[in-house]
Amino acid sequence: MKNLTPKENKVLENTIQRCKEKNIIIPTYEQMRNPELIPEKIVEKLKNVGLWDLNPLNLFRITWKNEPTKFGGGFQGVNHIVIPPELSGVKSPIVILIGKYFPTGAHKVGATFGPLVEKLVTGRFDPTTQKALWPSTGNYCRGGAYNSTLLGCDAIAVLPEEMSAERFNWLKEIGAEVFATPGCESNVKEIYDKAKELLHERGDTIVNLNQFAEIGNPLWHYAVTGPAMQEVFENMKGENATLSGLFLTQGSAGTLGCGDYLKEQYPHLKIAAGEATQCPTLLYNGYGGHRIEGIGDKHVPWIHNIKNMDMAIAVDDNDVINVMRLFNEEEGHQLLKAKGIDEELINQLHLLGVSSIANLLGCIKMAKYYEYDENDYLFTVATDSMEMYQSRVIEYREKQGAYNNVMANIHFEKNIMGVKTDNIIEMTYYDKRRMHNLKYFTWIEQQGKTVEELNAQWYQKDYWTSQYSQVNQWDEYIKEFNARTGLLDALK
Repeated sequence: MKNLTPKENKVLENTIQRCKEKNIIIPTYEQMRNPELIPEKIVEKLKNVGLWDLNPLNLFRITWKNEPTKFGGGFQGVNHIVIPPELSGVKSPIVILIGKYFPTGAHKVGATFGPLVEKLVTGRFDPTTQKALWPSTGNYCRGGAYNSTLLGCDAIAVLPEEMSAERFNWLKEIGAEVFATPGCESNVKEIYDKAKELLHERGDTIVNLNQFAEIGNPLWHYAVTGPAMQEVFENMKGENATLSGLFLTQGSAGTLGCGDYLKEQYPHLKIAAGEATQCPTLLYNGYGGHRIEGIGDKHVPWIHNIKNMDMAIAVDDNDVINVMRLFNEEEGHQLLKAKGIDEELINQLHLLGVSSIANLLGCIKMAKYYEYDENDYLFTVATDSMEMYQSRVIEYREKQGAYNNVMANIHFEKNIMGVKTDNIIEMTYYDKRRMHNLKYFTWIEQQGKTVEELNAQWYQKDYWTSQYSQVNQWDEYIKEFNARTGLLDALK
């Protein structure tokens, strides 16, 4: 362990004692990447634990490789589905990693693991006196509140008031302190303002774990999601196959950390950052509101490695909402069957939540733009499933009327097959520089970051690799922490 101050040592002692009392063992990144390394006794104990249970053992289910069952599951290969040409209108296979089978039904339990655990195991967060503050536009605060509970911490969730009712209800059920801020998905500044207000009121009794600034967010995806995609591709590729494209909505830029990993393995890979057409911040320095829950807007996250991007692509939220209905209404399913879509795949479309549908449509735009063929594989993720958005289906049924065959045909032909290559930038060096410079207005002027580090992100060649290289050191800290609790030894 690095040299700790007396205060950090005291905090670390408090944390170790809390974990002893609550039987908390922390998994390593290596175990989340390779669950076969998890101790057998923990695997056995998980047979009696539900996927969403507030049980510390579920920390070991922060992986893409959970068995897709609600209770008692073990581990398997990476959960994913492949969208064929019949459902995309492009020749390229589109591979979507499935987030539903994480605890809480979204991969954000991974994105929130890093920021909190890194502080717990180094004496920078005291679960006996401090609360974890999770400012978010959706699933991040859910993942944060869940991990906080599993790790013996209290949580505060801050999210926009127009997010789905399911999010608010669940947060309250698990005992998080919840604050709803004005606006919708794209009202990120209002979240920041509330976080500042809480920090001013409560001082060091809370720790702000801002998903847009915490390197532990993309670091988890670099260490776990990127290798998961690589494993899927290497297992399914044919003789001439190429991992050609990665599309992910920008959001907090956390998941885009997997692109930094993949580009090291496949240097020819094209990476596209997506956003809503109604709020084209990267494309046109634009602003506005939209309905694609979970992707954030109107600023560039501090942790976004813009220099490693190749494209910015906007997806129309009308297309996303229409495809949501197509994928989740019975008339939509009947239409897809008539179009020759495999029934097993149709029955899996509920695995794609709202932002996941945006990711699918972004992949289609990318494939059309580059004229990819059957040997060009594209990857993305389904952050969560429609389990989080049933109220949205009901809402649009009431707004637009009962779904019918005519609507289904229009949505299939126009919003999927008819996707166009508009609102796309293939980035030049100075396009990237313009987007990177937008960080100044949020992070230097408002959030206290330094111009020196902003410039280092752009000019220092090893800035991002040095950030990601911390993962091995964090694993050593976690192992040392577990050794000090003695709980792993008790399993032997």
